[in-house]
Amino acid sequence: MIGRLHGIVIDCPDPSALAAFYEKLLGMVRVQDEGDWVVIGISADQPGLAFARAADFTAPTWPAPDVQQQMHFDVMVPDLDEAERAAVALGARRLPGGADVFRVFADPAGHPFCLCLET
Repeated sequence: MIGRLHGIVIDCPDPSALAAFYEKLLGMVRVQDEGDWVVIGISADQPGLAFARAADFTAPTWPAPDVQQQMHFDVMVPDLDEAERAAVALGARRLPGGADVFRVFADPAGHPFCLCLET
């Protein structure tokens, strides 16, 4: 091992707003907030998700390849319909694609993520 994961950084136009979306979606808490840089996680001493302000951010264009998705989260859920309702209520929007065991969405900044049925 060379090192350990400290976090994943996601570029976005509004770090506070996107962090709030993922806090509720994933049940995490805000562990750092400096305006242009917000970090959420299970606790401050565990790897987390960081959101960095990107002034020239361009949202991915899923499923069209014009602007690549760059990354996406897979979020395991016990019930796809219930999880979809909750994610949309938080500001997610459904995207084309998916199957019986997963559905594709965009977060409020346009990053794709999937809700995946626990098996």
